[in-house]
Amino acid sequence: MNQNLILAGVGGQGLLALAAVIGEAARSLEMHVLQAEVHGMAQRGGVVQSHLRYSDRPIHSPLVKQGTADLVLSLEPMEALRYMPMLCQNGAIVANAIPFKNILNYPELEVIEREIRSLPNHRLIDAPELAKLAGALQAANMVILGAGAPFLNLPVEALKSGIRTVFGGKPDEVIETNLRAFDFGYEASQAAA
Repeated sequence: MNQNLILAGVGGQGLLALAAVIGEAARSLEMHVLQAEVHGMAQRGGVVQSHLRYSDRPIHSPLVKQGTADLVLSLEPMEALRYMPMLCQNGAIVANAIPFKNILNYPELEVIEREIRSLPNHRLIDAPELAKLAGALQAANMVILGAGAPFLNLPVEALKSGIRTVFGGKPDEVIETNLRAFDFGYEASQAAA
């Protein structure tokens, strides 16, 4: 089993924590994991993306080649659109439907949504709303993780264990909020299927 992921967003959205949870879940299943991160501006709002690959066989490069990504998991809709060419033929996009408009000429949201919806495998999730219901707006990244879980080929319990591990130094309330956010995202993804 081979999985090639592109994780995309902007600074401050928790993309690196998202990558850490998926990597931890894959490692807990004794898979080979490689990751490469690209940070844009070193401040809130700069572009951030990560290539994440895991497999039951050795991996020799952390980079995902164009046309080979199984999933684009995006915390921002325009960033999802930017990485559509990375997808393989049956690849999926799971993205936050709510934009982070950090540029003056941000495209019309309807145009972005139309492009994403043109794919047979897609989910557009109102991550901030579900994160607020879970107890913290900062948990929007875990909402998107939950929404993407059906496409990750990892057991849900391994992903939840990854959340517990990555957030292990935080108070129990933070861990429980992130687990609730994951569940809300997972349920929203299943309802949209």
